[in-house]
Amino acid sequence: MQKLRISIVQYLNTAPLVWGFTNGPLSGKYDLSFTVPSQCAEALRTGAADIAIIPAIEYQRIPGLVVLPDLAIASQNRVRSLLILAKKPIEQVGSFALDRSSRSTQALTRILAAEHWKISPKFFEAEPDLHAMLENADAALLIGDPALRISIAIEKKSTVSPQGRAVCQAATLGIMSAEIFHVYDVVGEWRKFSSLPAVMAVWAARPEVLTPEVLADFAASRDFGLTQIAAISLEAAHDLELPQQALESYLRHNIDFSLGEENRRGLERYFHEAATLGLIARDKKIAWASATKETVQISAE
Repeated sequence: MQKLRISIVQYLNTAPLVWGFTNGPLSGKYDLSFTVPSQCAEALRTGAADIAIIPAIEYQRIPGLVVLPDLAIASQNRVRSLLILAKKPIEQVGSFALDRSSRSTQALTRILAAEHWKISPKFFEAEPDLHAMLENADAALLIGDPALRISIAIEKKSTVSPQGRAVCQAATLGIMSAEIFHVYDVVGEWRKFSSLPAVMAVWAARPEVLTPEVLADFAASRDFGLTQIAAISLEAAHDLELPQQALESYLRHNIDFSLGEENRRGLERYFHEAATLGLIARDKKIAWASATKETVQISAE
C-alpha cells in the first residue's frame, strides 16, 4: 500500500509537530518531504502531497481541504521568527519587500498596514536576503529561521519590548552601515491590534485520505515532539549555529502547537480581516476533522 505523502515546512518551528515521524515511533510510516511554507501549499494544491502543513491563508484559497484537529503553528504574543525590519518608523514606511517564502505572514502584514498602522505602502515580493530587500524598500518582512537568527542577535544588544519592538544598529543585522533599524514582531503587532493570538500554519488534507489512525498519528507525533524539545533544540543549535538555550526558549515560549478556542478565534478574525481587504475571495467556514473509533467526521464552523 502506498504511503501517504506529507509536505512539511523545513523551519525549526515545525520540528516538534513532526518529530514522531522523523525521529520517533512513526519513523518510516509516511513519505515525508521538506520545503518552504508557500511550496507546501502548492504541493497540496497540485496533488503532489496528501497532507501538508500550509500557511493558514492558503486554507481559504485551496478548495476542498479539511483542517486536522488541535494542531497548529501559532503564537500567543511574540513569535521572534516573523520580523519586520524598517529604515524608519513603521508609520512612515512607503515601500515593503515581502519574503516570498511566506503567504500567511504576507497577508498578515498587509492587514496590519491597512488596519493597524494606517499606511498604504507599495508591496513587492523578494528573496529572503535582508540586505538586498532593504536596498530596494523602506521595510522588509522576513520569516522562519533567518528571522529567528536576527531576533537572537538583536536580543543580545538591544532592549526588546513585550510586543517585540526594538531599535538596533545596522551592524547587528550584518549590514555595513551607520543606519538605525526599527524592528517589529508581526505577532506582537497582531496581538496589539486584535487582542488575539496568531495562527500561522495548520495541517490540512483532502478528506478522503484521513482515517482515525492518521489523525491519531499526527497527534501522537506532536505529543512525542513536545517531550523532545531539548533534543530538537540541541540538534538545531548545531545545524543553525545558534545557542541551544535560545532555541529551546523559542520552542517552549514563543510557539504554540495547539489549536484551542482562543487560537481558533484568532484564526477566524484573521480570515475575516483578509476577506475584508480582498486578500481572499470570501471568508469560508473552516471544515474540521475529528475521529471516532471507526470513522472521521467533518464539521464546518
